[in-house]
Amino acid sequence: MVSPTHINLTDIATELGEALKTRGLMLAMAESCTGGLVAEAITRIAGSSAWFDRGFVTYSNAAKIDMLGVDSKTLEKFGAVSEQTAKEMAIGALKNSASQITGSITGIAGPDGGTLEKPVGMVCFAWAGLNLPVSASTQIFSGNRETIRQQAAIYMMAGLIERLSSEA
Repeated sequence: MVSPTHINLTDIATELGEALKTRGLMLAMAESCTGGLVAEAITRIAGSSAWFDRGFVTYSNAAKIDMLGVDSKTLEKFGAVSEQTAKEMAIGALKNSASQITGSITGIAGPDGGTLEKPVGMVCFAWAGLNLPVSASTQIFSGNRETIRQQAAIYMMAGLIERLSSEA
């Protein structure tokens, strides 16, 4: 996958839109630490309503449970920043939308909140789709809060493009 530090959000969102449009698919996003940054980049693009259904900004654990159906036991056992939670977020976005593919992001953008086990910059991602197995990835990004959030948004969209390309 490409390095998320040298890519423009609008450019990768445009590329993602073309990939979705070509395949006639709709996307939904579930975002925590990025606070809707992926959805914002997508909706900058005129006509994105043809391929973007909705975004869920589920910053609190309660929102993850209420809006996406994340199991409270998952949050207790693994925490909000975990691949297990990211997977349940992506599946919940799929179930609660008219989309055929979804992505989720949950992490610690900082500057506070990190631990030795889960440092600032740790972000968990998941992708789910009607024709895709659920997959997850954890990355550690560096930089300030905004840089970490941007890198996470770009990594998510690159991951979606990669999955769409392998499905073709």
